[in-house]
Amino acid sequence: MSNWLVANMHKTAKPYGSWPSAISAELITRAAPGLNFLQSFGQRLFWVESRPWEAGRNVIMCQEADGSIRDLLAAPYSHHSGVHEYGGMAYTADDRYLYFVNGADQRIYRLSLTDNKPPLAITTAGPRFADLIIDATGQKLIAVCETHHSHREPENSLVSIAIEGGSLTTLVSGADFYAYPRISPNSKQLCWIEWRHPNMPWDNTQLWSADFIDGALSNSTLVAGADNSEAIFQPQWSPDNQLYFVSDKNNWWNIYRSENGASQAVVEMEAEFATPLWQFGMCTYDFIDANNIACIWTAKGIWQSGFIHIPSGQLNRIDCQYSSMQAVTCHGDKLYTVAGAAALPSELISISSQGTVDTIYSPATLALDPEDLATPQSILFASGDDRDKQQVHAFYYPPTNAQYCGIDGELPPVIALCHGGPTGATDSGLNLKLQYWCNRGFAVVDINYRGSTGFGRAYRHSLAGAWGIADVQDTQYAIGYLIEQQMIDPQRCLIRGGSAGGYTVLSALAFTDTFQAGASLYGIGDLETLAKDTHKFESRYMDSLIGAYPERRDIYLERSPIHHADGLNCPVIFLQGLEDKVVPPNQAEMMVKLLQDKGIKVAHVTFADEGHGFRKANNIIRALESELAFYREVFSLGNGI
Repeated sequence: MSNWLVANMHKTAKPYGSWPSAISAELITRAAPGLNFLQSFGQRLFWVESRPWEAGRNVIMCQEADGSIRDLLAAPYSHHSGVHEYGGMAYTADDRYLYFVNGADQRIYRLSLTDNKPPLAITTAGPRFADLIIDATGQKLIAVCETHHSHREPENSLVSIAIEGGSLTTLVSGADFYAYPRISPNSKQLCWIEWRHPNMPWDNTQLWSADFIDGALSNSTLVAGADNSEAIFQPQWSPDNQLYFVSDKNNWWNIYRSENGASQAVVEMEAEFATPLWQFGMCTYDFIDANNIACIWTAKGIWQSGFIHIPSGQLNRIDCQYSSMQAVTCHGDKLYTVAGAAALPSELISISSQGTVDTIYSPATLALDPEDLATPQSILFASGDDRDKQQVHAFYYPPTNAQYCGIDGELPPVIALCHGGPTGATDSGLNLKLQYWCNRGFAVVDINYRGSTGFGRAYRHSLAGAWGIADVQDTQYAIGYLIEQQMIDPQRCLIRGGSAGGYTVLSALAFTDTFQAGASLYGIGDLETLAKDTHKFESRYMDSLIGAYPERRDIYLERSPIHHADGLNCPVIFLQGLEDKVVPPNQAEMMVKLLQDKGIKVAHVTFADEGHGFRKANNIIRALESELAFYREVFSLGNGI
């Protein structure tokens, strides 16, 4: 009896890509709400839950001292900041009140935690706010403020906001961007990070601190980043008023503290205690007390947790079933984080220094057979020119279904996934949008192409000047590796990606013949148009990825798929939000017309009520089902559910 028969003797054989599946697009929108942005204030624990089935509303949740959990924001209120367009953490609390930014009007509201009263607006419409903290001594809030103008780019600053009356006072201005304002426990100092064009926060940032007396700053001091050669992440004061932060000055994002004007490593290892600062308030460590730090970190694509004893520098790693983690806070003497694994939806857990792991909040309703979920295989493959070979990491997911298998002798179609950013990363946590494909008989390779985070500063910067080249090569070599291993069908190779990942998709289709079809979700087809028409945060991002514009306009034209119509000869589906301020809709429209003029199969699916990314359940469902129908029509894969 063949190995294929032994492995699949209880399954029904059907062609790959045509399998019926229990993982519906509707299930994806309801099964696992997003959890993020943990914070602890007094006896309460807070976090944010994203709900696609409520039109993408973000609700602030609270666990009380007695363990009870409640939803603090009634509809239509939704936690969302428009600063940098990507937002992030935009709430804070004390014993009596929650302060939060409301998505619809970008105003800060105050909500009583003890009385059943509606939220009260503090600020007027106009400015946008993020990264809120409380200045208890002055009865003010401190926040990052972004003020928009009609004919010039927005201004960013740090401001204090009077809780009574909402008047604004500028504390720090002059830089292009700010993040992480934090007051020391003794209320005598304020720290923050800042950066200037053309840097992104994962390139070069500066850490500052200043004396903070009677609500005013004095004696500002540059703590780290003076030579513009390190990216600083999450400055934080210890309980004994020492300033800690994460820096990649020695290639890896490790934890440091400021000591006598110098940066002293708390722990040094080939791992990353940071993620790219696409959103405000991202947090990978917190203090149990003045001598102990609780933290998470990533190494080789896998997230881990542990505790650092500061005096000795000893890191105690905690073994647990989770491989994906984000957002950290300490509550009492425990580490709290959002954690998941390949077959385990994200949940809020606590971890003690003794290794005890408890589930605090698990909102997912995932009634699936474990055999319906593909297990990722971590792979490494060589990529790049012969002179500059680089080991590239990816996760490979085989076609997986509890009831169906492929036909003996058939190899599966493959989807190469290109994450966004391009400064970003993929990990091994449960991704139902990925499992959606595997459960229908597609193989998936999720690539941490050059430029991804989690593998050190040098790897992250290896995309500098090479965007549209190195990342595209990595998709080619990933497919080549899988073909050599006889794991996929070389004649049925798909590529899909969103945003910057969409640019990699279109570049791979225009400049290589590796793929037979692709999907671009709010992707970039014309680099020059993007350079002229995007938001402030990313307006100089391509200086490092491509070159300065307009000085190197030649490279922008050379690497824009829209100018290389001769290379685009296969079907493509475009999915685009019409309210997108990051990648304007005209990008997709131009590419669609180009393919239509050539007589090549193309689909253009638009969403009038979405921006950059799809947040609403009905739109997520329509996007996934449209893409699946497109692939099945292109490759004649049948009509499995």
